[in-house]
Amino acid sequence: MTSKHWPLLLALLAILASACKDSSNSPIIPNVPVNAQLAVNSQLYPELRQDGGFAYLPEGYKGIIVIRQNANYYTAFERACPFDPTNDCEVEMDPSRLFLTDPCCGSQFNLQGGVIGGPAIQGLRQYKTSLVGATLYITN
Repeated sequence: MTSKHWPLLLALLAILASACKDSSNSPIIPNVPVNAQLAVNSQLYPELRQDGGFAYLPEGYKGIIVIRQNANYYTAFERACPFDPTNDCEVEMDPSRLFLTDPCCGSQFNLQGGVIGGPAIQGLRQYKTSLVGATLYITN
């Protein structure tokens, strides 16, 4: 390689290296093992008997919110906001029951975990769910 090609090569390497950097200054939500189950018909979770109903579980980093999308499909999300998972708040169902919110930063998420407002730019961390009979299994 001739010396006139070195500046071009170095420029290309600099571009590639900068493309790999995380442009977000947000802290990372720690990965914790999740292996939970709940009976969706249990008296402990009466909200899960209707579409849009929800329940809070203690598992996960800051807890999990389970949302009934329909009778056969439930979603489960980490309650730590991706904007600042180290704050003292937990993502919760808004009183309108139309979206989720982080009361600390004001970020808002739809019931599928996607960002709809606030400073967060990433959606909520979603856990895997599997409904077998009346038992919902939640894992990562």
